Amino acid sequence: MSGGGDLGKVAVMFGGSSAEREISLMSGNAVLAALRRAGVDAYSFDPAERPLAALKDDGYARVFIALHGRGGEDGSLQGALDLMGIPYTGSGVLASALAMDKWRSKLLLRAGGIPVPDWVMLAADTDWQAVVDHLGLPLFVKPANEGSSIGVSKVKSVSELAAAYTFAAQYDPLVLAERYLSGGEFTVGVLGAGSQLQALPVIRIVPATEFYDYEAKYFRDDTQYLIPSGLSAQQERDARQVALDTFALLGGRGWGRVDVMLDGEGKVYCLEANMAPGMTDHSLVPMAAKVAGISFEQLVVKLLEMASHG
Repeated sequence: MSGGGDLGKVAVMFGGSSAEREISLMSGNAVLAALRRAGVDAYSFDPAERPLAALKDDGYARVFIALHGRGGEDGSLQGALDLMGIPYTGSGVLASALAMDKWRSKLLLRAGGIPVPDWVMLAADTDWQAVVDHLGLPLFVKPANEGSSIGVSKVKSVSELAAAYTFAAQYDPLVLAERYLSGGEFTVGVLGAGSQLQALPVIRIVPATEFYDYEAKYFRDDTQYLIPSGLSAQQERDARQVALDTFALLGGRGWGRVDVMLDGEGKVYCLEANMAPGMTDHSLVPMAAKVAGISFEQLVVKLLEMASHG
């Protein structure tokens, strides 16, 4: 690993105007502090307050993307930085856009042979009973293009479906209902690209709430994160392989996180991929990296070293 001073002037981009601004501020401040501790010439940059053209005007050599949600991890920012010729952390335009869109990523993953939970796209005039007949109960309703469990509901009866749809549709016109898998929720951090891609140790997530919602992810102290995950050796290998296959198929690079779930028989399914994961004190990639012997400071510098564009 090179010294932090070799990386040039770095903009840590966080804040923004998405529904995940609050979490992005937490991630960005943590990254900025860690980079400075590592000797990197790093500065905060909030695109909700400054035009992107200032990156060129102010002589930034690299961008660490700590923006979550739309405008940060959906490919739009990545495209702008590509046009400006400024290297940035994480995946490029296509992988970012695909991972953000739960519906289209599911279509691609299923076509690529990666198991995903069954789903149904919803509309205001959907036959709710038909959805329940197909997916069973409970099930999840979620907007296709949000993260951090924003707009997500766990539905336990057919009478709750219409309200869950209306709630999710506030965040995105594309809304899906997804089959509930009962074997537990896990997540796998991924680092690198191509032949250097590696999966970090699997983390089991045990929320004290009804499901792993926004509060459980970022603000509650009673959510349990288990490393080792408690999976069998084969299931651990399967979870890591699904994560690696998912990341590669979507075209990810640099880093990301793939959430997986098990069904009642112990089969691993890909739930979704995140190409700009959280970097807060509750975040999962830094937690797994630490178990793998990578400190937070080492992790953020490593991600900067892999920054690229185009």
